[in-house]
Amino acid sequence: MTASISESWTRIENWLAEHASATYAALAPPADPAEIAATERVIGRPLLKPLVMSLLRHDGLLDQQSSLLPGIYRPMSASQIAADWQLFTDFYDKRTADEKGDEVDYDFMKIGFSNVLYGHPQLIPIARNLGGGYLVLDHRPEIDRGRVHDAEATQGVMRGSHEMWTSLPVLMEAVATSLETNQPLNDNMPVVDDEQRLGWDFIPLRDRTLYRT
Repeated sequence: MTASISESWTRIENWLAEHASATYAALAPPADPAEIAATERVIGRPLLKPLVMSLLRHDGLLDQQSSLLPGIYRPMSASQIAADWQLFTDFYDKRTADEKGDEVDYDFMKIGFSNVLYGHPQLIPIARNLGGGYLVLDHRPEIDRGRVHDAEATQGVMRGSHEMWTSLPVLMEAVATSLETNQPLNDNMPVVDDEQRLGWDFIPLRDRTLYRT
C-alpha cells in the first residue's frame, strides 16, 4: 500500500534534517489555503488532492540550488504553479484545432511522446528544473489521471514507464525510500554537496550494475 503524502514528507524531512541541512532549511512553510484556492481559480479546476496535501505541507522549495526530486526538479509553490501554468498553456493555445484532436491524445497515451500536448491545460506543472523542464501532474479525466510526466518545450511531454511516475504519492514515497537506503531511483542517485544541499546524479549506463542488488 502506498504511503500518504504526509507520511512520505515526514520521512523526507527527517532525512534532510540529518543529512542535507541546507535543503531542509529551504523547505517552504505550508501554503495558505487561500493561495491554493487562487491557483485553482486561475487554472479553472480543483487541484488533485495529493498535490493539495503536498502544498499544505510545504509550499515549494526556496533554494534554487537544491533539487528535492530526481532529475534535479524543485517543487513549486502554489503561486508559481499558477504563474507557470499560464505560460505553459500559451504553447497549447497556439495550436490548431486539428492538433488538439483525439488522435494526438491517443499517440500520447500509447507512444509516450507528443510535442503538441506540451502546455495542455489539464497537465498542471508541479516542479521545474533550472533548464526549464517541468514535472506535470495529469488532471485529465482519463487513464493517466494523477500520473506524473516530464515536459519540455523542445521535447514535448514524456510518459515515463518507471513506477515512480504512476502518481504523486508513489513518487514521494520512492524519493523517501531512495534517500533512506542510499539507493538510486530511476537511474538517479541522491547526493549531498559540501554546502549540505541535496542533488541527484544521473548514473551512466556502464555504472548501473554497481547498484543492483
